[in-house]
Amino acid sequence: MGYNQKMFGLGSKRSIIREIFEYSKARAAEIGAENVFDFSLGNPNVPAPAEVNDTIRELLATENSVLLHGYTSAQGDAGVRKVIADRINEKFGVGISPNLIYMTCGAAASLSICLKAVIEEGEGDECIVFAPFFTEYRVFIENAGGKIVVSQPEEKTFQVDIADFESKITPSTKAVIVNSPNNPSGVVYSEDTVKALCEVLDRKSREYGKVIYLIADEPYRELVYSNVKVPYLMNYYKNTLVCYSFSKSLSLPGERIGYIAVSPTMEDGSNIYLAVCGAGRSLGYVCAPSLFQQVIARCIDAKVNIEAYRENRDLLYNNLTAYGYECVKPDGAFYLFVKALEDDAYAFYERAKAHEILVVPCDDFGVKGYVRIAYCTSHDTVVGALPAFEALAKEYKR
Repeated sequence: MGYNQKMFGLGSKRSIIREIFEYSKARAAEIGAENVFDFSLGNPNVPAPAEVNDTIRELLATENSVLLHGYTSAQGDAGVRKVIADRINEKFGVGISPNLIYMTCGAAASLSICLKAVIEEGEGDECIVFAPFFTEYRVFIENAGGKIVVSQPEEKTFQVDIADFESKITPSTKAVIVNSPNNPSGVVYSEDTVKALCEVLDRKSREYGKVIYLIADEPYRELVYSNVKVPYLMNYYKNTLVCYSFSKSLSLPGERIGYIAVSPTMEDGSNIYLAVCGAGRSLGYVCAPSLFQQVIARCIDAKVNIEAYRENRDLLYNNLTAYGYECVKPDGAFYLFVKALEDDAYAFYERAKAHEILVVPCDDFGVKGYVRIAYCTSHDTVVGALPAFEALAKEYKR
């Protein structure tokens, strides 16, 4: 064979989420989009804030076109990085400089770069993730040359099970990924959870005489309800890299814009930042989209209407639990993590599909017997799906 078999495997079999999304489009063409209740993809239905489009128009009308669409520095425009560093310091007081900010093509690029920067291929390095976890973590970790290790959560709350986490740390542990608010559960890790997790990392780092890196995956940080606090991990653990994306906070998933922030207290932090720069270079991620670097710098304080997500969450959660479904109430993101009405989540998915309900079976997320419902859809989709969810529940009761 004249090609990479591993890459062929990734290309020939899409993630389950993408498979369902493609089925949804085909099914909508057959019976009408209004008759398909697609909860598969975390694609925001809430529009970007008005100032985003206004800013794009203003930049196109007033800025030098050659400069606006030209290359920035490999790590991102210096002025944009200063805006981001200033805002992080304002909100979290960590004292970060622009020279520890690296602009990226969204969270996927941020994670891929960070993992490539810290994992040493061929050394048996391991990266711990907390179930349920975003399925692409496995791809990113293995592509960096690492091995994924899954820590199981507390059963009812889906907070980190600290004892299980500690049992998974070995001398080969190189990094830990924390995703809060979490995809797919919507759970926000509490400050007590974060403190306990970081205490374990500090203790194990000393025990093994090595740095264990904490990688914070934060695309949903701004999407929280009822003033729930999302601890900023740099304030709890010095060897932290933050991966941020504006995909959800500004409803810009297709524009692929985000950043990496390296903690100013990081051991050997300046060299870690250079490793981030080198990883970005090796992966071909230098110079994030220049127009959108300027857009987010000018819209850094803009917010999407999360009330629309809250309305969808409450309507779904209240009705599904009334129908007999089990689900932890999410404090953030825009997902419900629902226990399937039978042990086999894929069989449940197929029975839901017969009612034109498209949910994601979550075995690949590290927890069996659950499905994810992405409620970042139109309110009409949620309302229209309720009778179908009720009929599905009654079918199981019979």
